[in-house]
Amino acid sequence: MKFPRFPHLRSAKFAPFALFSLFCLTNVTALIFNPVTPVAAATIHREQIPADIPVSGDCDLDWTIFHAAQREGVDPRLIHAVIHQESGYDAKAVSPVGARGVMQLMPATSKRFNCDDPSNRTCNVEAGTKYLAWLLKRFNGDVKLALAGYNAGEGAVDKYEGIPPYPETQNYVTKIVSNYGKTYHPILTPEEARIAFHLAD
Repeated sequence: MKFPRFPHLRSAKFAPFALFSLFCLTNVTALIFNPVTPVAAATIHREQIPADIPVSGDCDLDWTIFHAAQREGVDPRLIHAVIHQESGYDAKAVSPVGARGVMQLMPATSKRFNCDDPSNRTCNVEAGTKYLAWLLKRFNGDVKLALAGYNAGEGAVDKYEGIPPYPETQNYVTKIVSNYGKTYHPILTPEEARIAFHLAD
């Protein structure tokens, strides 16, 4: 007795390949279209501002302060303390004597530290931070003298060989030092400051 032949069975040798192809196709399709597909294990590093640095309530301004601090080697906590006292973070603030912006820069100081528009927050913070860095170096890291110079001018500090006897300046220094919590700021390069003040990327 002869059994009928099934010509299509000659293709049986391709069955494993066909099954493997089908498996790959269904899994690849699932990976592409499945909304809960896990992301590859590659870690994305995102820069963060240390939690102990004050915030202004404006994320963009906080990053401006943080990056200015990195570039100039100044503790951002000191910059925040100065801005809090000077303007309360108000970029539109103008003092009776003409100081402007978040760091209340006088026109001559703005020009001296390359800020053509003190009402621009970025420009103002960068120039004010440069001035603070300059004063800290000039007074060997003495925060009180640097702040007195920021408020009354470095010439007045030189004249009185210390904090000038102006009630406004003395109150200004006392409040900011209390807020900042330190009377000495190390003179560091930007690279050293990133480590000392935890500003590394």
